[in-house]
Amino acid sequence: MTFAILFPSIDPIAVELGPIAIRWYALAYIVGLVGGWQYIKRLTGKFPGEISHEDVDDFLFWATIGVVLGGRIGYVLFYNFDYFMSHPIAIFQVWKGGMSFHGGFMGVVVSAFLFCKKRNLPLLTFGDLLACGAPIGLFFGRIANFVNAELFGRVTDVPWGVIFPNGGPEPRHPSQIYEALMEGLILFIVMFVLSRNEALRKRSGLFVGLFFAGYGVARSTVEMFRQPDVQIGFLSGGSTMGQWLSVPMILIGLVFIVVAFRKKPSEAV
Repeated sequence: MTFAILFPSIDPIAVELGPIAIRWYALAYIVGLVGGWQYIKRLTGKFPGEISHEDVDDFLFWATIGVVLGGRIGYVLFYNFDYFMSHPIAIFQVWKGGMSFHGGFMGVVVSAFLFCKKRNLPLLTFGDLLACGAPIGLFFGRIANFVNAELFGRVTDVPWGVIFPNGGPEPRHPSQIYEALMEGLILFIVMFVLSRNEALRKRSGLFVGLFFAGYGVARSTVEMFRQPDVQIGFLSGGSTMGQWLSVPMILIGLVFIVVAFRKKPSEAV
């Protein structure tokens, strides 16, 4: 090893007011949700279907509940079930980290389905809007993982390797930053460019499929550099839990894309 970056000394608490402590981890999630919400409002009206700014405003609460509950439940079930069954109180300590994207994703899907059913909104069009804004939340969520020094990468000799507090003395891939770039920034740019095409916006469900497949590919790629959770380790053939959970997303995304191009462009579905 000729060079390594020491993990910066970051106080996990951003603001402390008496007994109230606001952590950077929580702020990152808040910024991601608010940023996605505001961006989706800007897109409202450009996609087919009668979806108002008020609908998007009201869904923010539903999305927050879906992300937090789904993300935590997914982490408990997929990544550390035995530990949480032995320490049930720890399930509620979300400020210590431990959120599953796939669980949070399912939470938002369920929330969107129930919300659209209640408001009688076109589900696929609403899903396309959410898909365009989702990478913003992913970007800040992965930054939160970096601030928490969690979900770091495998040992490496690249010059940008980082020595994490809980990762031993050897430098590791800052895989959280890789994910922030691929799942967040790059995926957002792709969705942004394509969403400027009116013909594509009329193909309901297309952007849902692009997000599914795009995230699945990005996550599966970064998993080759990310250290598997210690309680799970590597699975069959050196694969990881993140890759196994991403494969269905890629396949479902491809189905959405094919169906969107096979059917005639519609006003809303």
